[in-house]
Amino acid sequence: MESTGQDLQYIIQPGLLKPLEERASDDPDHDYALFIDEINRGNVAEIFGELITLIEDDKRMRQENEIRVRLPYSREEFAVPQNLFIVGTMNTADRSAEALDTALRRRFSFIECMPDPSRLQESPYAVEQIDLAELLRSMNSRIRRLVGRDHTIGHAYFMNLDSDDLEDQLRLVFANRIIPLLQEYFYDNWAKIGLVLGSDFVEVEEHDAGFASFDTELWEDYEHQTTYRITPRRSWTLDTFRRIYE
Repeated sequence: MESTGQDLQYIIQPGLLKPLEERASDDPDHDYALFIDEINRGNVAEIFGELITLIEDDKRMRQENEIRVRLPYSREEFAVPQNLFIVGTMNTADRSAEALDTALRRRFSFIECMPDPSRLQESPYAVEQIDLAELLRSMNSRIRRLVGRDHTIGHAYFMNLDSDDLEDQLRLVFANRIIPLLQEYFYDNWAKIGLVLGSDFVEVEEHDAGFASFDTELWEDYEHQTTYRITPRRSWTLDTFRRIYE
């Protein structure tokens, strides 16, 4: 935007898609892709605009029903080449995925990417110190039974661990990622979290409420209360993590 005296002028500049479209058009022998992370969290109408029609297979350049539009500000002609792919990612456990417009669903091919424990077997220390693949497989098997397959834990959490300090890194992964995720899945139902991780991670505490003296029977419902807490992080060892799957 420029201002000259009292006149206000706008400079038209291309966004991310226009230069990519030009590169793909000039290089038809190679594929190009635009990635939109967490696409379900965005305003789909603002993200695509007129593009919602142009991305259909038969509406692209040199296709049977090719469509070209004139951009509203620059007045340049625009179409989508065949070798330009648009990839949107989303988490199916996220309720916001339900808000995706039906028109958008029809224009995309949905590819499910489930956790793949076998990717963890490539780690040179996976079997020597701890079987990460079996660790993930055991947790996800329990999560599927308790809350459903869409809530299983991805293998990416364990991909970049360093064998020189594996114990401390596993502590960080569980304390900062895995356990908070399970708390969200189970709405702080610690008994279910205990069923996934075991007693090494979740302790049961039973104590009397200690109410003041008062003539009522209501206290009987709350006299004995069971609570749970996460065990101290420093107490987790490689043996602790092994016991999740052993």
